[in-house]
Amino acid sequence: MNASDRTPADLLRSALAADPARPLATFYDDATGERVELSVATFANWVAKTANLLQGELSAAPGDRLALLLPAHWQTAVWLLACSSVGVTVEVGGDPADADLVVAGPDTLEAGLACSGERIALSLAPLGRRFPAVPAGYADYAVEVPSQGDRFAPFVPVDPDAPALVVDGTEHSGAQLVERARADAEALGLTPGARLLSGLGYGDWKGLSAGLYAPLAAGGSVVLCRNLERLGGESLEKRVESERVTHRAL
Repeated sequence: MNASDRTPADLLRSALAADPARPLATFYDDATGERVELSVATFANWVAKTANLLQGELSAAPGDRLALLLPAHWQTAVWLLACSSVGVTVEVGGDPADADLVVAGPDTLEAGLACSGERIALSLAPLGRRFPAVPAGYADYAVEVPSQGDRFAPFVPVDPDAPALVVDGTEHSGAQLVERARADAEALGLTPGARLLSGLGYGDWKGLSAGLYAPLAAGGSVVLCRNLERLGGESLEKRVESERVTHRAL
């Protein structure tokens, strides 16, 4: 990664320039049997489409606040980087009533209705499937995002020192996120090419760092596992071997 990177979106751009074909995120859901692998290029494409949706369709702008009501999931990681690309502040588990926009999953749709602004729903179903019927009061992400552009350019340059993420009651700027992610990567011993398996949730900094930011900052990749408690010890070791995992956060 480049020393000049000052936002998570910068880190992703550097990863794309360095090696677009390498894996960035591998996602497992051990409740459904789902496995998804995204290269840097594929992940960056999802981020660009989502950022275009945010900026173009939802009229989001730097300084807007988005309540993110999603579990640890590859699509959640996409939203985190898309918001960084636009300059929108993500409040993980934030109060929808105080947010300009809300992004909710199947288990948080009712809570998300408290948001008076734009509301986006994700089914979190395998293969990114649509809801059978669009939830009342929401737009379906799987319906809206495919038609968005594959390249993104912000209308307004993102300020690295502006608020970017609120988690654990603490607000971080983009620059602080990058600094903290780099420090965590060093503490975990992550180096370029490292594969970190994380079974942690996205509800706190530790889970967000292990499940996205630290591997990204190190030039590595994450094997993000949801519902990992359903996987037996022997099966976990097989996954570690098959995915060439070098580090774990459980």
